[in-house]
Amino acid sequence: MMNVEITNEAVVHKQVYVGHASGDSGPIEISYPTTEVVGHGSFGVVFTTTIEQTGEMVAIKKVLQDRRFKNRELEIMKLLQHRNVIDLKYYFYEKDPHGDVYLNLILDFMPQSLYQRLRHFVHLSSVMPRLEIKCYMYQLFKALNYLHHHANVCHRDIKPQNLLVDPQSWELKLCDFGSAKQLKPAEPNVSYICSRYYRAPELIFGATNYLNQIDVWSSGCVMAELLLGQPMFPGESGIDQLVEIIKILGTPSKQEICAMNPNYMEHKFPQIKPIPLSKVFKKEDEPTVKFLTNTLKYDPLERFNSLQCLCATYFDEIRFATEDFKRIVDNLQLLKFDYETELGHLTQDQLAAVKLKLTPNII
Repeated sequence: MMNVEITNEAVVHKQVYVGHASGDSGPIEISYPTTEVVGHGSFGVVFTTTIEQTGEMVAIKKVLQDRRFKNRELEIMKLLQHRNVIDLKYYFYEKDPHGDVYLNLILDFMPQSLYQRLRHFVHLSSVMPRLEIKCYMYQLFKALNYLHHHANVCHRDIKPQNLLVDPQSWELKLCDFGSAKQLKPAEPNVSYICSRYYRAPELIFGATNYLNQIDVWSSGCVMAELLLGQPMFPGESGIDQLVEIIKILGTPSKQEICAMNPNYMEHKFPQIKPIPLSKVFKKEDEPTVKFLTNTLKYDPLERFNSLQCLCATYFDEIRFATEDFKRIVDNLQLLKFDYETELGHLTQDQLAAVKLKLTPNII
């Protein structure tokens, strides 16, 4: 651990480690001008600056480090390298005058969060373009497919604030791996995870052996919020969150409750009939409604996984791009696959079938 004192100089000089494990050969020197904090939360603070040696603009996330444990966020981020996942460029530790140790993660800079992008349209009393939503969701499921199948990582906190976007190119990157974990079948996990509006119902039912599909539920909630301009399930507490879900999806059956958490013994719920999502999303077409239906299912095994989401008819519009679409979207490379890293978990037969569905008509 590096004992580097915090400084108030105009330019900060730091010894840092390269972000990816392959680069962990030793520290290198970088410098950057001091700057103002641009974000803060329970995790710590974030500020932006420019690395003088490379000229690249970056975000620096600073978190208090518990001396007793390795930082799981750092260990996971070292494993990841994907276009739609925020890139860890460097990291370093430092001490403050009180002896507290902080971990600094130096990350890709992105102009704004998806939450800020959505607020832009809400303030204009307008709606986000449906094609822009589709591009963001496609990139999100590309990121999740990579996390879930290539790295075996569950993010566990998918929400608009943790999705960074460039409104000019429509590029999206998933960030904030402070809650992420590599799920193991024999190892229980905390159920009190994920921000409330986006919590999968199995978490509310106290499941501890949940699947990566909790990220898919959260993503469905994000998509619904982009379409509606407001959260779909705005619960004020854990139980109220479940009430909001039941209001729309209806009361889960005993079989569905068992699928979410087989150890949950209380089955007494008022019998509420589901509201068809076609009535909730009256302005949306059938592929959109069908896609949301498949991401917002009680039974985690009935819910689409990230690869099934990518193969859904909903994304055909961008997969088989028209000339009009190409004119709208500047950077179509965003939507291309690296089959080796993104679908390397499939057998040759499975890969051939998926390629047939996913190969886009994009130059």
